[in-house]
Amino acid sequence: MDRYARWNALLELLTESGRVSVEDAAARLDVSQATIRRDFDQLAQQQMITRTRGGAVANGVSYDLPLRYKTAKHSAEKQRIGAAAAALVTPGMVVGLNGGTTMTEVARALAVRPDLNSGADGAQLTVVTNALNIANELLVRSRMKIVVAGGVVRPQSYELVGPLGSALLREVTLDVALLGVDAIDAHLGAAAHHEGEASMNNLMVARAKRVVIIADASKLGGHAFARICPIERVETLVTDSGADEETTAAFEAAGVQVIRA
Repeated sequence: MDRYARWNALLELLTESGRVSVEDAAARLDVSQATIRRDFDQLAQQQMITRTRGGAVANGVSYDLPLRYKTAKHSAEKQRIGAAAAALVTPGMVVGLNGGTTMTEVARALAVRPDLNSGADGAQLTVVTNALNIANELLVRSRMKIVVAGGVVRPQSYELVGPLGSALLREVTLDVALLGVDAIDAHLGAAAHHEGEASMNNLMVARAKRVVIIADASKLGGHAFARICPIERVETLVTDSGADEETTAAFEAAGVQVIRA
């Protein structure tokens, strides 16, 4: 296991339990305690964790890990969700996409569809995004028209936030906004951990004719700090087959179409 894989695993352990000892981490990752101590020290230097005597604890931002440190957790589910969400897009649309690991799979699924790439009459799909990694995924794999909202980059998610991007989003109209979220509740609506991202996503919602929320089962029924939109604004929820019946029934009762991938 290389250094970055270990860091991913350590961050996941801390996210799950909040605290882990050097001894326990070394046993679970099958490496020496000296290696774990070095890893903890390096992660603490990056303010990813808080070092303690004999171990480490999750610090105040552990719920919002930088995208580059997130593992392929629920990766199979996210790939299926991405394909199902991409299937809702038809040629000629203007589509809004935000950032996140699930949305990366949506972008990849869109990029490989030949019917959405440019033909003799020009771009068959226009994508408006505030995420640098999403723009890159589409740019290197397709010939779609890519519009990137400006702003200040959040290193955690590669999303652009702030008034510069807001100005652009107020001037466009989207056929559909496909949005990844940190949490969605059948009563409270969709939400994000960071208020800047929530604000940008809210603008996409305001400019969209349709709103589709993309979230694996672990996000359903959860809560996050800043609301993106009320549940009444969500037309469709795309999730995975692991979502339980009671939870999805609550969304359907609220008028949301639920697609299980």
